[in-house]
Amino acid sequence: MTTTPEPVREAARRPYVAGVVAALVGFTSSFAVVLAGLRAVGASGPEAASGLLVLCLTQAVGMLVLSWRYRIPVTLAWSTPGAAMLAGAAATDGGWPAAVGAFVVTGLLIVTTAAWPALGGLVARIPAPVAHAMLAGVLLPLCLEPVHALTTSPWMVGPVVLTWLVLLRLAPRWAVPAAFAVAMAGIGLWLARHGDALDGPLLPQLVWTTPSLEWQAVVGIALPLYVVTMAAQNVPGVAVMASYGYRVPWRATMATTGIGTVLGAPAGGHAINLAAITAALTAGGDGGPDPRRRWLASQAAGWAYVVIALFSTALATVVVAAPDGVVEAVAGLALVGTLGASLHAAVTATVRREPAVVTFVVAASGITVAGIGAAFWALVAGVVVHLVLTRPPEPARP
Repeated sequence: MTTTPEPVREAARRPYVAGVVAALVGFTSSFAVVLAGLRAVGASGPEAASGLLVLCLTQAVGMLVLSWRYRIPVTLAWSTPGAAMLAGAAATDGGWPAAVGAFVVTGLLIVTTAAWPALGGLVARIPAPVAHAMLAGVLLPLCLEPVHALTTSPWMVGPVVLTWLVLLRLAPRWAVPAAFAVAMAGIGLWLARHGDALDGPLLPQLVWTTPSLEWQAVVGIALPLYVVTMAAQNVPGVAVMASYGYRVPWRATMATTGIGTVLGAPAGGHAINLAAITAALTAGGDGGPDPRRRWLASQAAGWAYVVIALFSTALATVVVAAPDGVVEAVAGLALVGTLGASLHAAVTATVRREPAVVTFVVAASGITVAGIGAAFWALVAGVVVHLVLTRPPEPARP
C-alpha cells in the first residue's frame, strides 16, 4: 500500500490552513472597529450585529466567486479604514437610514469605477500624502481610546493592553486577536455580574433598514468612505497581489465588491473591498509552495467567513453590552499600526508637507460644518492647500 509522504500532505494542507488563519486574523483583528463605526453613525445593537453578519457573508461570497473564476487567491475584506472613519464621524441628519443610504452610494461609486475607469483616475489624482493624512486624522481619535479607557477601566483594559504589547513583541500577527480574547474574558466576567446588560439577538439575524438619501450623508460619509476604501484598501490590495506575481482582475473585482456593498447596505454593511494585509497570508508562501494552488486559500477563507458569520451576531451582542470604552480600546489597538503607516506615508513625501499636515489636523478635529463631517472637509482643505502651494510648471523656453 502506497502512502503519501508527510511533506506532500503538509504542502496540500497549507492553502486551507492559510485561508482559515487569514479569516480568523482578519475578523478578530478588526471586527471591533466595524461595530464601533456602525454604532457611531446611528446603528442600534441589533443593527450593528446585522451589519457585521452581512459583511462576513458578502465578502465570503465575493471571495468564493472571484477565486474560483480566476484561479488566483483574491481575498476580500470589509473596509477597516472606512469603519474607522465612521467611528470618528458624528451622527448625520437622517440618522441610521441616511448612513445606510450613504453605504449604497459608496457601493454604486465602486461599481462605477469598474465601468468607468476615469472615476478611479480622479481618485488617484488626490495627492497620496493628503489621502494618507485624512486616514491618519480619522484614526487618531479611535487610537486614543485605549489611553482614555485605561483611566476609566484600568482593571479591565490594562490586561488587554499588556497582552497586546507582549504579543506585539513575540508574535505580532496574533497581538490584536490575543488582546481581543483577553477583552472577551473580561467582558464575560463583567456580564456574569451584570447579566441584565445583555440585550440583543444571539442567533444570526439580518435587520433590514430602508435607505434614505440625505445630501449631508452622501457628502460627509459616502465620498470619504469611497476615497478611503479605494486609496487605503483596493489600491494597496492590487499592489500586494502584484508583489506575489498575481494580476487582480480589476473590473471584475470592483464590480463584485461594489455590488456586494450595495446588496449588503440595507442590512448594515458599510463596504467590502480587496484585502491588503490578509492578502499576504493567502497569496504568499503561507498559502503553499505552488502558486497555482494558492487560490484554494481564498476558497478556505471564504468558507471560514461563512462559519464565522454564524457566530458573529452573538459575539456582537456580547461586545455591544460591554462597559463603555472597552470595545473602543480594542479597536484603537487594532489600528495603531495603520495609524503609524498612514502618518509615515503622509509626512515622508518629497513634496511639501503642509497640505498633509493641514489635512491631518482638520480630520482629527472632528468638526461638523453644514451637517458634513471632518473627513470631507479635511480632503477639501488638503487639496486646496496643495493647489495653492504647488507651482505650475514653467513654460518651455524656445
